[in-house]
Amino acid sequence: MSLKKITPEDRIISVVTYIVYTFFAFVCVYPFYYIFINSLSANDLSERGKVLIIPLGFHLNNYAQVIKISGLLSAFKISILRTVIGTALTVVVAAFLGYMFTKETLWKRKFWYRYAVATMYFNAGIIPWFITMRNLHLTNNFWGYIFPVAVQPFYIVLCKTFVESIPKELEEAALIDGAKTLRIFFSIIVPVIKPIIATVAIFASVAQWNSFQDTLLLVTDPKLYTLQFTLYQYINQASSLKSLVNNSSSAAAIVASLAHAQTATSIRMTVSVIVVLPIICVYPIFQRYFTKGIMIGAVKG
Repeated sequence: MSLKKITPEDRIISVVTYIVYTFFAFVCVYPFYYIFINSLSANDLSERGKVLIIPLGFHLNNYAQVIKISGLLSAFKISILRTVIGTALTVVVAAFLGYMFTKETLWKRKFWYRYAVATMYFNAGIIPWFITMRNLHLTNNFWGYIFPVAVQPFYIVLCKTFVESIPKELEEAALIDGAKTLRIFFSIIVPVIKPIIATVAIFASVAQWNSFQDTLLLVTDPKLYTLQFTLYQYINQASSLKSLVNNSSSAAAIVASLAHAQTATSIRMTVSVIVVLPIICVYPIFQRYFTKGIMIGAVKG
């Protein structure tokens, strides 16, 4: 069998395609690289925008100072816990409800599905939400990070659409063998819908890891501060010397900051790297499922 001859037009198209995709890859990657090299460069040069391609005046003092932030380890643990537990609960709820909404025997199935989807478009606002959370005793409570985001309509829609693409004969065969709903879900459905589960896990974990507004509104106990909120406070304090002086617990941060000539820019760069790095490390694990999951979960037919 003869191979198709490569024409000059094909070569031109290939070259142009590689150039375009290389450009877009550079546009996506360079901001992260820029932040990273500036966090490792001399702070005065970084402040003046002199660091563009390679680190200048390489040092690790910025990371050393951020690591010394009071309560950082506790905040890191809280962020890890809320990300792991919150993501697991969100994935299980989304997958199970997505499966149940495909069951025609479910009581008032269409009503409950539409009721859940309606919450994607309507919400009462921050004040009623805060009052509800307070009445449920979820203020200054770790579970205030978990329960409010357990049911996510968008993820449920993705899972429901993916489940509808599965041949019904699989479930019918399990029913004939005497399997019940939970057995069918965990033994038949879950292994088949791994791509959409991985997709939902990516979305949910990124949302949990990056969230700090719930901490701002619900938490006053420093023991429950997340990593993002702790670093957010550190950035604000480092940006205003007056704010630091007025806060006696930040005296050590003042001395360290002055001694190593940290700037607002160097602090922002360093904090950004610390916050983004865990997600960048986790994403490749699920990336192979992402495209398949989001395409099948979003398009029916």
